Amino acid sequence: MSKRVQGASDQDLDQLTGLFRLLSDKTRLNILMLLSGGERNVTNLCEALQLPQPTVSHHLGLLRLNNVIGNRRSGKQVFYTLNGRVDTGDGSELNIRVDNFDIVIKPKLEPETEPATTSSL
Repeated sequence: MSKRVQGASDQDLDQLTGLFRLLSDKTRLNILMLLSGGERNVTNLCEALQLPQPTVSHHLGLLRLNNVIGNRRSGKQVFYTLNGRVDTGDGSELNIRVDNFDIVIKPKLEPETEPATTSSL
């Protein structure tokens, strides 16, 4: 029998596994990282990802349907941005909220190294 984190209901775990499944794709994670820099349209995302428009639109649709990103239309163009469920924290990380949990994706901090000292003889 496995132990469960206190307060993690089956519904909580279902939401978390669904989100991790969504984020397990490299293209979708890359889209989120790009959107952390601000709003972008599909053409801009296609160029940055070097992927065809149908592929990018498919991934954007999945992220939008799961309420991870939002969109707005301006004429014929659609612009995508992170929604209220996802924010950039201090600018170097992504914070994703799922009901009772916060998921943080950020670069690993490298331990500071002391500068090499030179001794004179």
